[in-house]
This record gives sequence, C-alpha cells and structure tokens, in this order.
Amino acid sequence: MNTDIKTAVRPAIVMTILFAILLGLVYPVAMTGIGQMIFPAQANGSLVRDASGRVIGSTVVGQAFVAGRYFQTRPSAAGRGYDGLASSGSNLGPTSKALAERVTQDVATRRGEGVTGDVPADLVTASGSGLDPDLSPAAALAQAPRVARVRGLPAARVRALVAAQTETSLLGDAHVNVLALNRALDAAAR
Repeated sequence: MNTDIKTAVRPAIVMTILFAILLGLVYPVAMTGIGQMIFPAQANGSLVRDASGRVIGSTVVGQAFVAGRYFQTRPSAAGRGYDGLASSGSNLGPTSKALAERVTQDVATRRGEGVTGDVPADLVTASGSGLDPDLSPAAALAQAPRVARVRGLPAARVRALVAAQTETSLLGDAHVNVLALNRALDAAAR
C-alpha cells in the first residue's frame, strides 16, 4: 500500500514543481522580455521626464498638485494621498457619514477656489485605486478660472489648453491627463 501512495503522489509533486517553474519563472520572464521589446516605455511605468532627464511623474499614476497655479487632481484615498504603496479606494459607501462629510468639505474647498455651478463629481470623489491620473474635461474646465487668475493668463488661453489636452479613451470617454495638462500650462507660461 505504501507503494500505491508513492505512485499516486509522485506525479502530483512533479506537476506542481513543473508548473511552479513554468508559471512562476518562465512565463513572467518571457512576458517581461516581450513587454520590454514591444512596449518599453509602458513596461517601465510610462515615466515622464523633464528636459534634464529627471523623472517628474507617470502618465498612468496620478500625483498630487497642491499649488494654486496648477490644475489639481481628484482626491485620493490611497494612504495619505497618492501613495502608490497604499493604492485602494476608501471602502466608504454612499450612505457613509464620513464620506458625506469629506465630499461636503471638498465641495466647500472648491467653492472657495472659485468653482461655480455644478461641481464635477471627480473633483470631490476619489477613484477606485486612489491613483487616477485623469480628470473629466468638465473638472478641468471648472478649475480654469482659478488657474488663469493665479497665473495671470487669459481664461480663454487656459480653456484652450484644456481642450488641446483632452483625449478620448477606447470606450469613448473624454479625459484630461493632469500631469500632461500642467506641463502644457508651464510651457505656455514661458
């Protein structure tokens, strides 16, 4: 009977080791190599560099912009805000008092910055990952008067920058990458 157990268990152990090597080592190394060859920028994090070559951000991971002269991103629930090591939503549901208080406070902050009319939802609610790099065009345009005022630029020029940076996703949703928009804003101010 002992021999029967060995003959029954041996194939299971061999297959486990084989698939661990195949799927735990060979496949990830092959996919990383293919990704590096075909899409090197994306495989390395879609990093954005300044003129000196210094990394200033990523097109796929949001970052906080707090200075008034910049377009600000949506709130982040990731750690202390845009913390890549703590990427997650807040897990606060629509009936959460804490969420309602935070959104009310964020709406008041946006009103204090000069946002009039309806406040776009993405200016006061966090994304599922807490690291969303994009805003809706409406959220960017709501901030345009503040940015124009602080920078001393014509509001029409700032709105034109928003329009120029607006892209459409594969699913047809329009969005504005905040890092790209702020870089275009800095270039326009020179």
